Amino acid sequence: MRRRQPPALPPVPFSPAAARAHRAGLGLTPEQVAGAMAAHGVRLLPAHVLGWEGGELRPTEEEFIALARALWCPPAQLMGAHPARLRDFRVARELNQEAAARRIGIALRHYQQAEAADRWDGDEAQTHALAQVLGLRLRELVAVTGRREELDQRLKQCVDGRWQAHVRAIGRIVPVHEEDLAAVLAELQSEYQVSSHWGAGSWGSPVPAAGAAGTGDQPVGERFWELLGRRQTDIPV
Repeated sequence: MRRRQPPALPPVPFSPAAARAHRAGLGLTPEQVAGAMAAHGVRLLPAHVLGWEGGELRPTEEEFIALARALWCPPAQLMGAHPARLRDFRVARELNQEAAARRIGIALRHYQQAEAADRWDGDEAQTHALAQVLGLRLRELVAVTGRREELDQRLKQCVDGRWQAHVRAIGRIVPVHEEDLAAVLAELQSEYQVSSHWGAGSWGSPVPAAGAAGTGDQPVGERFWELLGRRQTDIPV
């Protein structure tokens, strides 16, 4: 029976200009970079280094990590942009999929599926571990796991109804201590009220409570992060 291959991922984000600049800053030749990469287990020709710097070639994950080590720079600096996907954050931490899955405590195939789909369905403990292993802030965690829309919907439901019913579900999305989350949701609801008469917005849309400080026209999701950022959380907001 043929072993199922993991879904193919697009190339690692890579900036040829950044690679050139780092090599020039160190005063290294392409030959020296190739030699340094060999010390990290990746053997290739100096022409590959020049191909990456000229944009004709793209490094694989393994080559990308070895190049960053050879150039003595954090991998994210060679991406040319802030990491935006689970895979980007993993590579920025110099991890392969197997190592990431092992540290998070989930099966490799489950982690591979999460990266391929940019979706995450782990429980609160696994989500917390994911953030720690990949060095994700809470906002980044919600974005790269594909849960931003779900969080926004649940926050609106907290404002419209009983926030207590959503603590556990939101805790799976934003892994913080339950008492901190409960305090933030309670304060969030106290600052907003549901308009039930014509002329003050669509039915069921949250609007600021009269006199609520810090809300104005601020979306509920933004206010949630602002309130959560005031608390001491294990993972930074």
